[in-house]
Amino acid sequence: MKFFVISDNTDTRMGMRLAGIEGVVAHTRTEVLNELDRAIADPEIAIVLMTTLCISTCPEVIAEKKLRMQRPLIVEIPDRHGSAKIGETIDKYISEAIGIKI
Repeated sequence: MKFFVISDNTDTRMGMRLAGIEGVVAHTRTEVLNELDRAIADPEIAIVLMTTLCISTCPEVIAEKKLRMQRPLIVEIPDRHGSAKIGETIDKYISEAIGIKI
């Protein structure tokens, strides 16, 4: 099982590549969704890492995939600027999944 990264910048992709994680750079909603669909179709990929900016291009689609799919696990990682509020995002996903606010 492999990791795969979908990033909005080459710095993150290169950093992950140095750690042995393959990936792509995507900027538009269409590019992000196409790359995500390719990663989902690959049975070798177990975890897809996505930068916050990539997720922000299509949050409703990503949230739905996270809730409905068993594989791969989609994980949000902060972008190079570190301005992500991942804790709030996780709270939102949990609230949607179980129907109560945490």
